[in-house]
Amino acid sequence: MKRIFLTATAIMSIICARSQVTTDSSTYKSRRLKVEEINLVSSYYSQTGDNAAVTGGIGSQKLTDLANTIDIKLTRYDKKWRKHSFDGELGIDHYTSASSDMIDLKANSSASHADTRVYPSLTWSIENEKKGQTLGIGASASSEYDYRSVGFNLSYSQKTKDRNGEFTVKGQAFLDRVKQILPEELRNGPEPASQARNTFVGTVSYSQIINKNLQVAIVADFASQSGFLSLPFYRVYFNDGTVHQEKLPDTRTKLPLGIRANYFLGDNVIIRTYYRYYTDNWGLKSHTANLEVPLKVSPFLSVSPFYRFYSQSAIDYFAPYRQHTAADQYYSSNYDLSGFSSNYVGAGFRVTPPNGVFGLQHVNMAELRYGRYSKNIGMNSNSISLNLKFK
Repeated sequence: MKRIFLTATAIMSIICARSQVTTDSSTYKSRRLKVEEINLVSSYYSQTGDNAAVTGGIGSQKLTDLANTIDIKLTRYDKKWRKHSFDGELGIDHYTSASSDMIDLKANSSASHADTRVYPSLTWSIENEKKGQTLGIGASASSEYDYRSVGFNLSYSQKTKDRNGEFTVKGQAFLDRVKQILPEELRNGPEPASQARNTFVGTVSYSQIINKNLQVAIVADFASQSGFLSLPFYRVYFNDGTVHQEKLPDTRTKLPLGIRANYFLGDNVIIRTYYRYYTDNWGLKSHTANLEVPLKVSPFLSVSPFYRFYSQSAIDYFAPYRQHTAADQYYSSNYDLSGFSSNYVGAGFRVTPPNGVFGLQHVNMAELRYGRYSKNIGMNSNSISLNLKFK
């Protein structure tokens, strides 16, 4: 666990050393590009379970993941006094997976036992504060051994005349390539070419300040996917004992609808609530309910206990180990697509010392979060993260 905090601290020290010459502390609207905020996040995740999709819905799901991200926000004003914001993020995850190592059914620390994912992104937004309009554009990428993805997004926001409400519309596109790594017993001849997977998402949201205590937001998404939507190394065992590669339809449409409400209970307590309903044309329906209550213990310390409940139905094409038949057109034994319910509980601890975190004045916030996740189908996980904010 020490590796998590040492990584964040080392990067933070480098940034602080350079910050003296990159920030602009003037009080007017500077037209020079300046550092607005930097976030460093390190996290560690581990899970256990016995329903690995790589081995047909049975077998170890033991997995660990170490992730580090750095997020830098820059701002400047142009000649028309429009605010330009640049948000760049770079993330690097490294994981080890017992189930992935069973693609070759040997569990001998093969190349699939561990992998590293790199995912940079960049967003540019222009805000006309006088008109209450914001236009944003962004691009992202993600790369790991068997998966490549590039993404693009475009957004527009308009505030109401009294500035208490805001309407936002956003479009996203993700163009992916999936490398065809088959289970060893299903390989015949040369390795198949990689397959395309495309995702297009449209989002419409509206947020409103009801009064000084209550804020609400409504979000509606529509997502359309096409291409190779299975995972090539997921096995499915039929009731006759034969083994097959997971096969799912090549199109999928998703419709999530969510509502968020924040209530300020005095100066020291905020009640944050969220509910989402999801449905898609594969037959999956789900409900998510989330509650978080940040509590200000002192001027420099706050505690945020949280709880999330989730439940979903199985897709039409799911069946456990050796329950599919030759009559099935599509089939999967991936328990992420089964029916289950889950609980996620934990707390965050945030400090904002007046003299800065660790005595470094430019590091004005540190937050440590821990969460325990459990499914009613025997999967459990723990996660811990450290967020350092530089401003």
